[in-house]
Amino acid sequence: MLDLTQDVRALTAAIVDIESVSGAEQALADQVERALITLPHLKVDRSGQTIVARTELGRDERVLIAGHLDTVPVAANLPSRVEGDLLYGCGTSDMKAGVAVALKLAATVPVPNRDVTYVFYDCEEIEADRNGLTRITRDHADWLTADFAVLMEPTDGVIEGGCQGTVRAEIVVTGKRAHSARSWFGVNAIHGIEPVLARLNAYQERLPVVDGLEYHEGLNAVGVRGGVAGNVIPDECVVTVNYRFAPDLTVEQAQEHVREVFDGYEVRFVDAAPGARPGLTHPVAAAFTAAVGGTPRAKLGWTDVARFSALGVPAVNYGPGDPNLAHQQGEYVSLAKIADSERAMLAWLAS
Repeated sequence: MLDLTQDVRALTAAIVDIESVSGAEQALADQVERALITLPHLKVDRSGQTIVARTELGRDERVLIAGHLDTVPVAANLPSRVEGDLLYGCGTSDMKAGVAVALKLAATVPVPNRDVTYVFYDCEEIEADRNGLTRITRDHADWLTADFAVLMEPTDGVIEGGCQGTVRAEIVVTGKRAHSARSWFGVNAIHGIEPVLARLNAYQERLPVVDGLEYHEGLNAVGVRGGVAGNVIPDECVVTVNYRFAPDLTVEQAQEHVREVFDGYEVRFVDAAPGARPGLTHPVAAAFTAAVGGTPRAKLGWTDVARFSALGVPAVNYGPGDPNLAHQQGEYVSLAKIADSERAMLAWLAS
């Protein structure tokens, strides 16, 4: 069983050494559950490999602290090792250091100044329909009731508000088939994507300020698909684009923008997820910002804060890991940043 009395840095290493690739989190989830059910101040529930623990003190406010247990596949980077101030290993930054901080808080703050719900969930790194938060939202939405949420995603110890939304679309260019030996009888759809690429190259990204934070949008080609056979002029070529949009737009507005950019072409939408506004104006969020310190910035990417936003719960990303190291074979986390994160969260919950 995990020893929640040990130093948070040692606890991080212990968690890292329990392999928990997406879909295979049971060993870690079992140990998290066993450790938490020994704490008399927490009510512990479980759904699959997701563990939820709550204080029930009748406080006026409830905050939620969440972290995912899974990692990307191991890449010869287990067991963990320490070199100087750095802890190396799969999931150190994304996001077992954050999970360790949350577990230490659960164990060492039995009477917080706000009621707290701790959520340790599975399958964040893979398809959305397997995500533990998706399942909890569907089956036990009351477990996620809160006034404010902190997702312990790696942010290098800086509060990152909200998140971008994302839309993927296929831009379809049509042509006419012909034998490649007599190409002039056809229209080459692959050659025809040049205007699509020109629009992308000329595209001017928005830099909107949302609730005081500046987001940087992007519209980029992420794939090209075309060709029928080695002796056929293709009659269709598809350019897949990804629009990362600021949370002042809805998914529908983002899709309409993509249609406008590629006016005159068939546009097929294949994937979309809404963004989340920062929510930093909420009084509980303001107290969190004051305790953590620093200058919050916008989250340039999509995270599960969007799920909380959809539930009406303002949420931020905050964790000790460096997001630029996530999923790398040489992934690591600063031991000092882990300790700093624990101190900041303690100042928020125990002051």
